Amino acid sequence: RLGAGGKADVFYDPKAKYIWALTVSRAGDLFVATGDDGEIHRVTRDGRGSVFFKSEETHVRSMAMDVNDNIIAGTDPSGLILRVTSAGQGFVLYQAPKREITAVAVAADGSIYASGTGAKSEGALALPATPPATPAPKPQSGAITIQTGTAGHAPAPPSLAAAAPSVTGGSEVYRIQPDGYPKKVWSHPQDIAYAIAVDESNTPLIATGNKGNIYRLDREGLYTMLVHVPPTQVTSLLATPAGVFAATGNIGKVYQIGPAMETSGTFESELLDAGGFTYWGRMRYQGKANESQVKLETRSGNLGRAQNNWSPWSAVPLTNMTGRIAAPAARFLQYRATLSGTAEVGLFEIAYQGKNVAPTVEIVEVTPANYKFPTPSGIVLTNQSLTLSPLGKRSAASASAVSVDTGLSPSMTYAKGQVGVRWLSNDENGDTLQFRVEIRGAKESQWKPLKDKIRERYYSWDSTAYPDGEYYVRVSASDEPSNPPDQALSGQMESDRFLIDNTPPEISELRATPQGNRLEIRWKAKDALSIIGKAEYSINGGEWRVADPTTKLTDSLQHDYTLTIERPAGEVTVAVRVSDEIDNQAASKIVVK
Repeated sequence: RLGAGGKADVFYDPKAKYIWALTVSRAGDLFVATGDDGEIHRVTRDGRGSVFFKSEETHVRSMAMDVNDNIIAGTDPSGLILRVTSAGQGFVLYQAPKREITAVAVAADGSIYASGTGAKSEGALALPATPPATPAPKPQSGAITIQTGTAGHAPAPPSLAAAAPSVTGGSEVYRIQPDGYPKKVWSHPQDIAYAIAVDESNTPLIATGNKGNIYRLDREGLYTMLVHVPPTQVTSLLATPAGVFAATGNIGKVYQIGPAMETSGTFESELLDAGGFTYWGRMRYQGKANESQVKLETRSGNLGRAQNNWSPWSAVPLTNMTGRIAAPAARFLQYRATLSGTAEVGLFEIAYQGKNVAPTVEIVEVTPANYKFPTPSGIVLTNQSLTLSPLGKRSAASASAVSVDTGLSPSMTYAKGQVGVRWLSNDENGDTLQFRVEIRGAKESQWKPLKDKIRERYYSWDSTAYPDGEYYVRVSASDEPSNPPDQALSGQMESDRFLIDNTPPEISELRATPQGNRLEIRWKAKDALSIIGKAEYSINGGEWRVADPTTKLTDSLQHDYTLTIERPAGEVTVAVRVSDEIDNQAASKIVVK
């Protein structure tokens, strides 16, 4: 307790490790929220006190008094919001999805506001509410749309104390109506709500870290960043007819806010990440403000945090609420808006264009021989559909919209003599690509065209028009469909060496020699380019049976075959056939009388 002269004495010691919150009843009793034992102490005016309410939680983390002298308390680690009557009877009003209830406040109409933060390992009842605003993926060119009141970004803040739970993962604010119905009314993916107060107009104010922002919850789904203070954490709020008082940490100060509005104010955006080297175009705003009330500045850089290594702030000269950005081309951009008078701005829009990057061909694969891809229709269909980002999510520059080739291709069908090739190709800009396929012999120096301006990532052709031999295929990718001809770029890659072979093996020295009641059959098979694949024989037009070579393994360009069978009666017709690994087939026969 601070005396009139400013001297401090110990008024009451709860013998607890933590004192988290204090509140006073209309009768003048002081209530003390503590941890590690999760107790609330009641202390009379003379400094005598004892445990008034013992929870089943580790911490009673926050506390407020309603008009009926009921204590509204928030806990950790179960995220409970409790009402404790003047008789010490507790009742859980809501179990929040968050672990720690950092602040509670009671409005004049009896509504209770509570802020929660930190993830819980166990599940909790989900509240009906609009999902928090998070950045949505964007293309590499177009416009960045930033709406005021959307979620910002901040590094994860430290925990409040060594024994307190982690407060990473943003925070949420819940409203419990006078009839007891709970609902989430605000959330932020990074900012941590440390305190809540209700001002004279019955509007909730939310104090946060670690950017020192104070938000005003105008209505569900709409909030205003009311003020930013230099200290990183705003830890306590007090609303009075003379304005709002805010206590801060890092560094400890007390600020008075309002009740009058400032004559001017500055909003500095978070960093806009275009995902790569980017040219910045025109910037415009929408709102109730003329050019004399709005000053826009931008700066750019290639470092993921705004420092001295960025370009200096440069003005955006405005005409009809639009002006060209002077900041140099770079990956990141930040803007600063200074408003004066009664100016209101609801949206900023920035045009940008990523530098064109050459497409890449990453893999070229020649498919198994004698199979072909389906014939492309030759009709390029224009996509007439539009996919909108989820409601409540804003646009911001991002490289996440880059299209990725999945490597999938359609099924092939058997077609003798066909050769196919498929490839994997990507473009960092997400441009539409077209391809050129060329072929050359292993001993040739010039590439010959097979097909140009293909949109599919596969192609097959009739190889019977090409002499047997070894070949290479080259695939070139171009982003010309999405760029002016003088700015189009390309990339290419060659396949491994592959074989075109349409000539069947040769069968020679086919003999069938009777040996009593048995028949010995011999022949030779030879192929110029391909390994022998399979040999078969048939007796008197019967079913084909597989024959192994004398080496047992079929792994060479030529093989000898010898087999002995039981000799059928009468004239015997022996047929043999041999296939190479590319399915070229030869057949021969001999008649034994």
